[in-house]
Amino acid sequence: MTDASNYAPSPREWVSTQVAEYEASGGTKANTLRETGLPIIVVTTTGARTGAIRKTPLMRVEHDGEYALVASVGGAPKHPVWYFNLLAHADSVFIQDGPEPFAVSIRELSGAEKAEWWERAVSAYPPYADYQVKTERQIPVFVATPR
Repeated sequence: MTDASNYAPSPREWVSTQVAEYEASGGTKANTLRETGLPIIVVTTTGARTGAIRKTPLMRVEHDGEYALVASVGGAPKHPVWYFNLLAHADSVFIQDGPEPFAVSIRELSGAEKAEWWERAVSAYPPYADYQVKTERQIPVFVATPR
């Protein structure tokens, strides 16, 4: 999968702790967004600038075995760092949704397909709708398909 020696945990302690607990438990612990009870997945990317392995918990938006990756950052004015990692290293993305990570192919969505996945995302995590209102940028949505 990835070179564990090149893993750079998030500087945000709650994120790095959640990823560690999720991975150590095979996805049975730390598998929700804090106290919301809403499920997450862990997305592994390669840093666009550093080449380091990065792991990010994202909301679980799954449909027919594919996953939406929503680059919302809570409606911040800029895209999250992992967005640029996806663009730079689309061929080395993994998702963990349960015991083991698996390789995925990713592509950024637009038009009707993005609208369809956006609806699914808001259904899974309603705050996404507020995030889009909060920011002037169009929140990117990727679909990840297991390879």
